[in-house]
Amino acid sequence: MIPWELLGTAEMPGEGGQLRLMRRGGEYAIRLGHTELMNSRLSGSEEALATLACARVAPGKKPRILVGGLGMGFTLRAAQKALPPAAAIDVAELVPEVVDWARGLMADVFGDSLVDPRVSVLVGDVLAIMRKATRTYDAILLDVDNGPEGLTRSDNDAIYEQRGLADALAALRPGGVLAVWSAAPDRFFGARLKRVGFAVEEITVKADRGKRGAKHVIWLASRPGRP
Repeated sequence: MIPWELLGTAEMPGEGGQLRLMRRGGEYAIRLGHTELMNSRLSGSEEALATLACARVAPGKKPRILVGGLGMGFTLRAAQKALPPAAAIDVAELVPEVVDWARGLMADVFGDSLVDPRVSVLVGDVLAIMRKATRTYDAILLDVDNGPEGLTRSDNDAIYEQRGLADALAALRPGGVLAVWSAAPDRFFGARLKRVGFAVEEITVKADRGKRGAKHVIWLASRPGRP
C-alpha cells in the first residue's frame, strides 16, 4: 500500500491545533490531530450542501452567496455549477495556508475554480463576515468544523449558538437560505434554528456518491419573506 506523505502543516488560530495536509497517490486528506476533517475521495455531502441550497435561490436574479470554509473546494465547485454567470460567490476561509494549498499543493484538485471571476476568497472568520453583511446574501453555506456538535475547535461553537445563527439570519436577504453541513445528527440544532426565526428542513445525504457508506446531515433554514 502506498504510504501517506505529509505535504504541509498549518496552525489553527487560538491554539486550535495543527492541520496537516496529507497525500497518498492521488488521494488527499486534511487532518487535525487524529481526526480526518476531509478527504478528496469523499465529496458527496459537501456537493449536496451547495446543490440543495442553490436550488432554493430564486431564479432570475444575480445571486450572491457566502461559503463558510474552503476545505478542498467541493462545496465551492458544486455552487459554481449550480449558479448563473451573474452570481457572486464569497468564500470565507479561516486558515491562510488552506488557501495557499488550494492554489499550490492541491491545484490538481481545485483546477481553475479559484480563477472564476465570480469567486472572491476572504481570509477570515465567517462569523465576523456575516456580522458585517446585513441582508447581503441569498444563501449562506456553512461547512465549518464537523458540524454543530462535532466540533474540533471550541471557538466554532459561536457559529452554531443562537447568537451566531441570528447573525446568519440577519445576513440573509428575505427568502434567503442558510444551509448547514454536519457529520452527524443533532436533535437540538433544528429547534435552535427555529427559535431564531428560520423555517427548517433536515435532510440526510450520503457522504460519497455511492449507494453505501456513511451518511451526513444538511439543514436548510429559510429566512421568511419574499425574495
